[in-house]
Amino acid sequence: SRDPARANLVARLRGNGSKQPLLLMAHLDVVTVDPEKWSVPPFGGTLDDKWIYSRGVVDDKDNLVASLMTMLLLKRSGVTLDRDVIFLAEAGEEGGVQWGIEFMTSEHPDAIDAQYCLAEGGSVTRENGAALFAGIQSGEKKRRTAVLNVTGVAGHGSVPTRNNAVVRLGQAITALADWQEPVRLSDTTTTMLARLAEISPPEAAARYRALLNSSSRVAEEAMLWMLDNEPATAALLHNTVTPTIMNIGYRYNVIPSAGSASLDVRLLPEQDFDSFLEAIAAVVDDEAISVSWDDALVRPSAAVSLDTEAFRVIEQVYGEHYGVPVIPRMSTGATDMSYVRAMGVSCYGVGPGIDREDGPLGYGAHSDQERILEQELYKFVQAYHEIVVRLAVQQ
Repeated sequence: SRDPARANLVARLRGNGSKQPLLLMAHLDVVTVDPEKWSVPPFGGTLDDKWIYSRGVVDDKDNLVASLMTMLLLKRSGVTLDRDVIFLAEAGEEGGVQWGIEFMTSEHPDAIDAQYCLAEGGSVTRENGAALFAGIQSGEKKRRTAVLNVTGVAGHGSVPTRNNAVVRLGQAITALADWQEPVRLSDTTTTMLARLAEISPPEAAARYRALLNSSSRVAEEAMLWMLDNEPATAALLHNTVTPTIMNIGYRYNVIPSAGSASLDVRLLPEQDFDSFLEAIAAVVDDEAISVSWDDALVRPSAAVSLDTEAFRVIEQVYGEHYGVPVIPRMSTGATDMSYVRAMGVSCYGVGPGIDREDGPLGYGAHSDQERILEQELYKFVQAYHEIVVRLAVQQ
């Protein structure tokens, strides 16, 4: 550990070595809380009627509990394992990867090297109490912050100028906001769209199928609809640039000589960072504005194949336990699987049943409060254990 107060825990159950190891991974840290917005103690693990309330209960204590209980059950049962099963409870994911997964992959990769990995990033989507489909994370976009720096000539606000830095920065941001990157499909997103089409009403299904022919006119129309009505799905299909911060000006009657803007950039796994920065600069097309990446730590990224024993077992178990189809997902956000995938490990994000209504009500991951249905936590632990048994226990 780089910090004695933030230790990573690794435990290993030995198999007979006929198969490569399986890694079960979850993070110990959670995001901060505003206690005044909680109706119960945020770290109390309060059971209220059918709900369990706690910060991190769906990010990532659900996977932590499922993986820990699976390890205990395997040990107690004394079964013979065809592969080592490794449990990693790591210390930093919520903005602190240098304490957690980055430390483990750079300093102790042999301790967690595996063929397959199960971690967070998936869930069973429920609506009105009924399960609709299981989303399994099989890839994620990579994030970086691009910075626009503008320079101009300072002056009095009463005398408009054509090289006003505020205007030029605003024009650059507008150009980037209007820029539409083309749809780029992968194994994950192709399968996702096809399976969404199978379970959706006819009108929605037609849009998903249209997107599969990404160069067609109907695909362009479907993408425009998605951008307005289903932006979370649209974001999985192309590289995105989102302006988030502007720092310019200091007085109402002064034209500033310099300023900056920050852009949240999310790229598909196969996209090269440097070539995309060049594309941003071409869209901005202003000699007064420089474009660069910030110096923050960059997470690696990779998508994984769906044609594996692990994914087939996940499909089988979720189908049996929840009675719903499995849809692979490309995540717009980041998980610790990005570092493990960069080691060549096939990682899949799994998770419990989550009510679609809970997020808008303020009870989702990172929300002012956080909760999970007690029965759904138990059901997830059972499904998780069954996945590991089919992958690791000698049959």
